[in-house]
Amino acid sequence: MSRPGETAPVAVTQDCTGCGACLLTCPEHAIRPHGRPLDILAGLCTGCLECLEICPADAIVVVDGDHGAPGAA
Repeated sequence: MSRPGETAPVAVTQDCTGCGACLLTCPEHAIRPHGRPLDILAGLCTGCLECLEICPADAIVVVDGDHGAPGAA
C-alpha cells in the first residue's frame, strides 16, 4: 500500500485508452482500473517498466529517472 506523498516511478497519462494491457503485464499488480488514467500504487510498483513497454498508446511515462534504469543503484 502507498504511503502519503509516495510517488510511483511511472505514471499513466491522459493518452490512456483503457485497453488493460498494462494491468495484465504488471508482475506486482500495481496498476488498478480506478478511472482514467489508471491508478498506479506506488507502494507496489517496482519500476520494472514492463507496463511502459507493452502500452500500445505510449501512455505510461517514467516520472523518476532512477527507477528501472540500467545500472541504477
